[in-house]
Amino acid sequence: MTDGSARPTRRRITVLGSTGSIGTSTVDLLARIPDEIEVRALVGGCNAALLAEQARRLNAEVAVIHDESRHEELKSCLAGTGIRTAAGRQAVIEAGAMEADWTMAAITGAAGLEPTLASARNGHAVALANKEALVCAGDVMLRAVAEAGATLLPVDSEHNAIAQSLGACDMDSVEKIILTASGGPFRKSSIEEMRAATPEKALKHPTWTMGAKITIDSASMANKGLEVIEAARLFGLTEDRIDVLVHPQSVVHGLVQFRDGSLVSQMGSADMRIPIAHTLAWPKRMVTPCERLDLAAYGRLEFEAPDEVRFAPLRLARQVLRAGGAAPAVFSAANEVAVDAFLNRCIGFLGIGETIDAALQAMDENPELTTLDDVLYWDARGRALAEAHILRQSGTLRNDVSENALNA
Repeated sequence: MTDGSARPTRRRITVLGSTGSIGTSTVDLLARIPDEIEVRALVGGCNAALLAEQARRLNAEVAVIHDESRHEELKSCLAGTGIRTAAGRQAVIEAGAMEADWTMAAITGAAGLEPTLASARNGHAVALANKEALVCAGDVMLRAVAEAGATLLPVDSEHNAIAQSLGACDMDSVEKIILTASGGPFRKSSIEEMRAATPEKALKHPTWTMGAKITIDSASMANKGLEVIEAARLFGLTEDRIDVLVHPQSVVHGLVQFRDGSLVSQMGSADMRIPIAHTLAWPKRMVTPCERLDLAAYGRLEFEAPDEVRFAPLRLARQVLRAGGAAPAVFSAANEVAVDAFLNRCIGFLGIGETIDAALQAMDENPELTTLDDVLYWDARGRALAEAHILRQSGTLRNDVSENALNA
C-alpha cells in the first residue's frame, strides 16, 4: 500500500524558448504550481537577464542560452545559485534531449527543429508551439514521435482549439476543420495602403500581444498559411478539408464541422496561457488567472472569408501544401528571410509575399524530405533563394553572382 501522506511525484519540465512570448506565459503558469513540478532546463535566445530571473524563480536545474556571447553574463547572474549554465547550439539540443515528462517547444523558426526532435525522442509529452517543426519537417517529426511513443500536444491557439473541439471523436467523423484569423492590422486596408505599410504599423496587432516575427506573420497572414500546413500534418487532413475564416474579435479560435452537420468550436479570451494550460494539464484541466469570456459584452461576433489576393502568403501556403516535398520548407524559410528584411526596411510589406513566391518559383526540384539533413538543406536553400531575390530587387546583385551563391 502507498502511504496516503506521501507527496505525488513531481513532473519533470523543460521549456525551450522560455524568454519568448510563449515561453514567458509558460513560466508564469509553472510558477503557480511549484509543488507539482521539477524544472530540468530553461532555454533562452539572447536575453541572459530574463533567463536567469526565470531560472531562479523556478529553481531550474540548468539554464541554456543560445547566444554564446551572453554566456558570461548568464553565469554572473546565476552565480551562487547552484544552477548550471550552458550556451550555444549544441547545448540547446542537449537541453531538449534531457529526460522530461513535458517539454514546451517554443523556439521559433528552423532553430527549433533539432531541440524539438530531441525532446520528441524521449517518448513523453511535447507541447508544440514551433510551427516550423511540422511545416518544414513534418514527416521527420511525426516519424520520431511515433517511434518514441511520444504525445504531440498543439499549443497554437487554433490547433489547440481544434484538438479541444474534436474531443474523443476520430477524424473519420470530421468533414472539415476551420481555423480562425484575426485579420491583423490590415484587414480592411487597400493594396496601396499595404504597400506603404511600415514595420511600426504592421506590429500593432489589434488583438494579440506576440513577438515581432509572429506579429508580422499575422499581418501578412503567412501565419495562417503555416497553420494550414501544420493542421494538415497534425490531423491528417488534405488541403481541401481545412478552411480559414477571418474573425476579428479572436473569441472563436477553431471549429470542427462534423459529417452529421454539427459545428463545434472552442472559445476563450485572447490569452495564450489558455492553450498552454490545456497542454500542461492534459488530459486534465488546471486553474489559470486568464480573463473569463463574457459573450454578452461582445454582443456580436463577425466572420468573413479571407482575401487571398491581398494576403498572398495564405494562397501560396495552400499551393505548397498541395505540392508537398520540399516546398513547405522553402515557404517557411523564405518567409523568415522576408519578415526580417521587412523589419529592417529592406523590402516593403507586400514584398514578403513576393519574396516567398519568387523563392518557390526558383526551385529547380521538389524532392521528398526524409531526414533532418534533407530539411536543413532545403531550409538553407530557401533562405538563399529568398535573399537572392531581395538583393536582385535592390539592384545590388547580378544574376551570375546570385547563381554562384545559390550553387555554393
